Amino acid sequence: MTLTQTPRRPKPGRRLHPAWIVAAVAFLALVGAAGFRAAPGVLMVPLQNEFGWSTTVLSTAVSINLVLFGLTAPFAAALMERFGIRAVTSVALVLIGAGSALTVLVNQSWQILLTWGLLIGLGTGSMALVFAATIANTWFVKSRGLVIGILTAGSAAGQLVFLPFIAALAQHPGWRQASLLIAAGALAVVPLVLKFLKNSPADVGALPYGAEPAVDAKPDTNPDAGPATGPRPNAAVRALQVLKRASKVRTFWALVAGFAICGATTNGLIGTHFIPSAHDHGMAETTAAGLLAVVGIFDIVGTIASGWLTDRFNPRILLAVYYQFRGIGLLVLPLLLSAEVQPSMIVFVVIYGLDWVATVPPTAAICRQVFGADGSVVFGWVFAAHQLGAAAAALAAGAVRDATGQYTYAWFAAAAMCTIAAVISATIRKDAARPAPVPVAS
Repeated sequence: MTLTQTPRRPKPGRRLHPAWIVAAVAFLALVGAAGFRAAPGVLMVPLQNEFGWSTTVLSTAVSINLVLFGLTAPFAAALMERFGIRAVTSVALVLIGAGSALTVLVNQSWQILLTWGLLIGLGTGSMALVFAATIANTWFVKSRGLVIGILTAGSAAGQLVFLPFIAALAQHPGWRQASLLIAAGALAVVPLVLKFLKNSPADVGALPYGAEPAVDAKPDTNPDAGPATGPRPNAAVRALQVLKRASKVRTFWALVAGFAICGATTNGLIGTHFIPSAHDHGMAETTAAGLLAVVGIFDIVGTIASGWLTDRFNPRILLAVYYQFRGIGLLVLPLLLSAEVQPSMIVFVVIYGLDWVATVPPTAAICRQVFGADGSVVFGWVFAAHQLGAAAAALAAGAVRDATGQYTYAWFAAAAMCTIAAVISATIRKDAARPAPVPVAS
């Protein structure tokens, strides 16, 4: 039997491990892909004013986007294993750019379902947070939690970078120019991805960051590598096989339930309906967009800090704390909304920003600990639940607004769901957090 050649270590004189270069490009890719995440809340009112579409119609487009965003993720993780991270990421960015650019041509409601929903949903799903987990698990042995936190913050940075400009352009000269800005942001990253985003450490003759040759020889060093021998299965088949295995584990369903609530209370509610809700209270759209940009700033801090904490503390306890703090914030939000920005609103924005996607590093860590080689794909399915929860909340909140003229009941329901997520997370069993057996190819 011919032994596979062990990748060489980076040369002693090399100052920066190539894993950090890949992580930097991945961060920029996530920034470029995140432009649309800020768009629906900003563009909803201008589209209503021009076309007369209801909040429910536009919420349906966002819901389709979020559903596809979620359901694409586990298959994207498997596609990255089969065809490489670089190819899948490049195609995803092109889809986002095309969907956003074509939005300027819409004049009927079904067309916004196609652009916002189908094209951008597939693109953003392939660039979902599972991308961050795949990069961290493939390129890093040391500091994985921190890296996932940094990459997850890329989505927040994208919102931070784009949101004020999108809001300003939506006011003048108009929402079409804002859509073109999003398209340009996604497409601008593609050349960097093609040149610098390598698929694995072996492509540059290196070990993952923090790996030792003796350890790297073990079959489970790279938890995303899958079986070392035998043909790789079709990406869709692999994703479904992983789902079948994971569905037999109680921890999987606990993570699914918690992350569905996480999605409902971030992308589904605040991300989609905060600006329209603030507008209902007399606040200018640009002011509300500025508040969401501040959420993005503190999200970067909170997510990176969460990654650091995940490397050091029990992730299930971190999840319980994060969800409960989020619930408290949502409970008081209806009392804080007004035409002017009060100090209490600033406090809410800071706290909610720190907590926005701080749940991602501990959730990804539990997936890796429990499911081993299947960890990234399992996280893809858990993230699918995140987006299904977001889609349901986006649609339900729009319907509540149309039925009652306000969002108050939606905020209260979300606060209650966060308490449920906190309890579920706290009761995840400690003895479940162990690597699952790696399947052996026949």
